[in-house]
Amino acid sequence: MPRLLLDLTPLRESPAFRRLWIGSTMSMLGNQFTVVAISLEVFELTRSTFAVGMVGVAALLPLIVSGLYGGSMGDAHNRRTVGLWTTFGLFAVTVALAVHSWAHISSLVVLYTLVALHSFAQGLNQPVRGAIVPRLVPTRQLPAANALFQLTMGSTLMVGPLLGALTVAGLGFQWAYTADALTFMVSLWAMYKLPSLPPDGVPSRAGFRSVVEGFRFLATRPNLRMTFLLDMAAMFFAMPRALFPVLGATVLGGDQFTVGLLTAALAAGSVLAGLLSGPLVRLNRHGKACAMAVAGWAVCIMAFGGVVLLASGGWGRETVWPLAASCAVLVAAGAMDAISMLFRTTILQAATPDALRGRLQGIFIVVVAGGPRLGDAYMGTAGEFAGPGLAAVAGAVVCLVLVVVLVRKFPAFSRYDARDPQP
Repeated sequence: MPRLLLDLTPLRESPAFRRLWIGSTMSMLGNQFTVVAISLEVFELTRSTFAVGMVGVAALLPLIVSGLYGGSMGDAHNRRTVGLWTTFGLFAVTVALAVHSWAHISSLVVLYTLVALHSFAQGLNQPVRGAIVPRLVPTRQLPAANALFQLTMGSTLMVGPLLGALTVAGLGFQWAYTADALTFMVSLWAMYKLPSLPPDGVPSRAGFRSVVEGFRFLATRPNLRMTFLLDMAAMFFAMPRALFPVLGATVLGGDQFTVGLLTAALAAGSVLAGLLSGPLVRLNRHGKACAMAVAGWAVCIMAFGGVVLLASGGWGRETVWPLAASCAVLVAAGAMDAISMLFRTTILQAATPDALRGRLQGIFIVVVAGGPRLGDAYMGTAGEFAGPGLAAVAGAVVCLVLVVVLVRKFPAFSRYDARDPQP
């Protein structure tokens, strides 16, 4: 039984990784307080869902620009130093959010500006963190280390929004932002305690010219390129998140609680995959496992769309069965997404030379951040014209077809072996 569960070896054998994981867990949890508080505060100021949606727009462009540049910084300088300063930048913006709330500055412009600054600092920080992990644990432990981060992400996405909403409701926006700032101090401590991590070999020069070098490297490495293509196929064509509000209001429940359940179901799948990741971290055919997980995601979303179509036709309309079935397949989908992310991240970290890890992590951050948002736009538009059930089924079919085409186009990806990682 223990071999079925999460592998804790990286936490036991690497004190530096253990501190980084604890700090990341606390900061991810605190960040959910801020995400919820910002959305609620913007709505309180404007009473406009459009204004709430613009929070994502204010965050996306700075994240893309700084994500690419932050990766080049991580390859050019000591990663501990870059990580420490960018973590401090995130902490400073979080403190500024708390100060603005305690000072009762009710300004939409100020909020959007702080959101953009927070996203910019996050883009600088995240690629460096991703490039640090392979320097703290042996290559054979990377799947276990990434499974731990997957568990953290899923757990905080489940628990964080609820705790954030309860904090805002009971204590006000000020304490939600303050809680985030306090948890970030743990992340600062963890980064400060890291060993020195100077560049491996001759360092590159930070800047967008070095970012171009990263893209050129990616263009000539089919196994690395496949991890990005598979993710884009899944997130662009088969991400159903934009359908949740209309389904919660009509087909599957009729209230906002239903939307919360559907969202939590995806996160629950990620947690489940993390807790039961013991067998996964011992696999060596990471490419094949990644492709199968993305195909599994497509099948689950297809099933979700089928349930929605049945419910739209009247099946179980007066019972909980459509909602229960939807949540069940979304839990399975969340698990498939987490497994895919586990192997995509591990391949990227293991097969990329250390001198380029920061830049490739920067590109990875841009794809991970931008893909679901583009998917929201696609699925929302398709749902408007074709209906939510048909949109989900059609998008999942396209995703599955793309997985088959990509695997046949790049057969070496299915033979990728973690014991001899080739980009």
